[in-house]
Amino acid sequence: MSKKKITRVPIKAIVSEDGAHELATSPDMQPYLRLIKAGLQDKDITPHVEEIAALPLEKRYIWRVASALKWAFADLETVSVAVDLETLSPEDLGKVVELLRLRPMQFCMFLKALLSTEVMEQVMAEAVAVAKQEG
Repeated sequence: MSKKKITRVPIKAIVSEDGAHELATSPDMQPYLRLIKAGLQDKDITPHVEEIAALPLEKRYIWRVASALKWAFADLETVSVAVDLETLSPEDLGKVVELLRLRPMQFCMFLKALLSTEVMEQVMAEAVAVAKQEG
């Protein structure tokens, strides 16, 4: 793990989304949590890295993210989005916008960590260009 400065945040200041606790405490996250804990305690993380390296792809964190996106967008079509937009109350639209507000940033952070800053920028620029052409 990198030796970046750790910023202390009071527990009461941490806000998590619905379902985040269940995901964070799921059996598949335990190897990652053990690695993070060891790193925060300045302990040897090698056994934890080896444990994660032995996991099959389907048990890995990046698989959970990638497969969630697959299911989220497998049947994407914009007609239904347009109809929902026309028929939602302002309050419900506000809830949806708030739910999505951080997702582009989180996806960029995921791509940057997985592929690199340069590749993330290329992927996102291409996505924006394609979305602009969508008619």
